[in-house]
Amino acid sequence: MSVAGGKMDYVRRVVDDELDELLPGLPALAVEGPKGVGKTETALRRAATVYRLDDGAQRAVVEADPSRLVTGDRPVLIDEWQRFPESWDVVRRAVDGDSSPGQYLLTGSTSPDVPPTHSGAGRIVTLRMRPLTLAERGVGAPGVSLQYLLAGGLRPVSGHTDVTLEDYTREIVASGFPGLRHLSGRPLRAQLDGYLQRIVNCDFDDMGHRVRNPSTLRRWMAAYAAATSTTASYETIRDAATGGQGDKPAKTTTQPYRDVLERLWIIDSVPAWLATRNRITELAAPPKHHLADPALAAQLLGAGVDALLNARRVGPAVPRDGTLLGQLFESLVTLCVRVYAQAAEATVKHLRTKGGRREIDLIVERDDHRVMALEVKLARTIDDADVRHLRWLRERLGDNLLDAVVVTTGPEAYRRGDGIAVVPAALLGP
Repeated sequence: MSVAGGKMDYVRRVVDDELDELLPGLPALAVEGPKGVGKTETALRRAATVYRLDDGAQRAVVEADPSRLVTGDRPVLIDEWQRFPESWDVVRRAVDGDSSPGQYLLTGSTSPDVPPTHSGAGRIVTLRMRPLTLAERGVGAPGVSLQYLLAGGLRPVSGHTDVTLEDYTREIVASGFPGLRHLSGRPLRAQLDGYLQRIVNCDFDDMGHRVRNPSTLRRWMAAYAAATSTTASYETIRDAATGGQGDKPAKTTTQPYRDVLERLWIIDSVPAWLATRNRITELAAPPKHHLADPALAAQLLGAGVDALLNARRVGPAVPRDGTLLGQLFESLVTLCVRVYAQAAEATVKHLRTKGGRREIDLIVERDDHRVMALEVKLARTIDDADVRHLRWLRERLGDNLLDAVVVTTGPEAYRRGDGIAVVPAALLGP
């Protein structure tokens, strides 16, 4: 992302390729994700007619005559469609009458509390958009494709990167929101804090949930951030939000926090993999916690580059294995893997056995239920202890395990003698 005359140049995204593939074959696409992720800018590059429903004047006209939304040259973009939820049904009915491809694009920054009258299944296909990956930020030159690895067969991997641990740490703090990429230092922190303050002070109200005590919500968000890349219980997070004090908020107070933040796409937890095709009976089901952008977690915790690199204690105390930097690095890699996996028509989950005896950070599952397993290590070098869980899973799954990968902060991509691939995060791409 570069800046010229105060205006940022558009950087092509992985989701652009998905849109180019899907739009010519589908009548309507909905692009959804958190505010600031770049949905509107990406959709505008394809739209011939635009209705901006976050503009009060345009929304008033549309509310008076909803049929206007399906008029104009195609493709028609309905931006922030959730501001007028009836717009979903207007498009659905239009597609019922004419299912020609490439007609409508909808973008949304929230998921409505009450779903539209009809789901739109088969008519409106949704596509998730997330913050910029390392490849989209121009960090390193990806030479190992996730889709290539998903084909199986233990294909050769190679490549070198000069991206260092310090570089990854700066990227954690720098944010993957396109509009913030030109900022650093205090201006960046001010923008991130303003983003979080708007969630607390405005977005909850807009979603119909009045926050009686904003400081309690902010503390809960900080505790959730401290639980990044863990499966900590919500009771543990609730306790951490008050430092273990006896006057912790009731579940009836904190449950809406989670619900609304999920609807705002700010909480982006990774679900557990439950091995529907493979009989591993000891699997546990809690999600692994992530925010939409690890920079939001760092900001909530007051964790800058120096604090992370020096492992200073910041934020609420939530039990974790390893350092906060390691957890946030895993979150950054998870963001990248989810974007690449979506482009490959795969889903991302995590594996944890009951009691936590076996854990694998990411399970990428194809539609045939065969999987690739990834471990994320904040390390330059890998030894046998780092791959023991991957070896265990390979023994359990056999040919259903397409590949096993360790994502590192090291300089080289290679395949170990046991067949497990080692790939620096900066070399992993779509």
